[in-house]
Amino acid sequence: MKTKINALVVDDSMEFTSSVEKYFKNNADIQIANVLHDGNEVVSYVKEHQNEIDVILMDLLLPGKDGLAILEEFKNIGIVKHVIILSSYRKEYAMKLLDKFDVDFFMLKPCDLTSLEKRILEIVQVKDKENSSSKVRLSVEMRITELLHTLGVPSQIKGYQYLREGILMLYESASYIGGITKEVYPEIANRFNTTPSRVERAIRHAIEVSWNRADYNTMNKLFGHSIDYDRAKPTNSEFMVTLSDTIRLENNARYAYL
Repeated sequence: MKTKINALVVDDSMEFTSSVEKYFKNNADIQIANVLHDGNEVVSYVKEHQNEIDVILMDLLLPGKDGLAILEEFKNIGIVKHVIILSSYRKEYAMKLLDKFDVDFFMLKPCDLTSLEKRILEIVQVKDKENSSSKVRLSVEMRITELLHTLGVPSQIKGYQYLREGILMLYESASYIGGITKEVYPEIANRFNTTPSRVERAIRHAIEVSWNRADYNTMNKLFGHSIDYDRAKPTNSEFMVTLSDTIRLENNARYAYL
């Protein structure tokens, strides 16, 4: 079953909050979780219901505690939520102060509720997708690091960093597999302000070090029969492609059960 986006409305205008509640009453994607009219209630409410709120729709001018003070307190105690400011107050210095906080959007009141609906969907769905992608990338980076350490690649040599970049590139785009020399090395060189030939040599050296230090069973498990342990170490391309494929297969198996 599809989960709706939960919105908290913070505004002292009964007329405005009623119109928002009425508009979203039967909305397929968004529902109003609660309405607060006093700024003093906001921080404590959000702390108690963090998992139930996806986006906060808030005016800047509120009784008790204004919107800027609420955002400041959120920042100080580590509350991170999507925030859309809905306000008729648009003084220049207030807009500059808003730049200090991670506000997703500002809409000048009176605002069109159809436009508000679109902004909520864009902000919550698109940004959450970006955050999810960032988490997946971080997980892949950590797995690459783990594999390189397992294979005995010293983290202090240049080839280690180049290998991490190359394996990640191959993981994110299989189109690089046919262009290790013409695409991967130049891109890594550009990122590290060096030359493609130095990247190639540093990676080759890192693999040689790994080949002399890593456990045979570990190497055999990862590379299988694609290499002959007694006679030849894997090429740069074989090494990076094999590790990127290993991580891709692991992740495919993991997400198949989600």
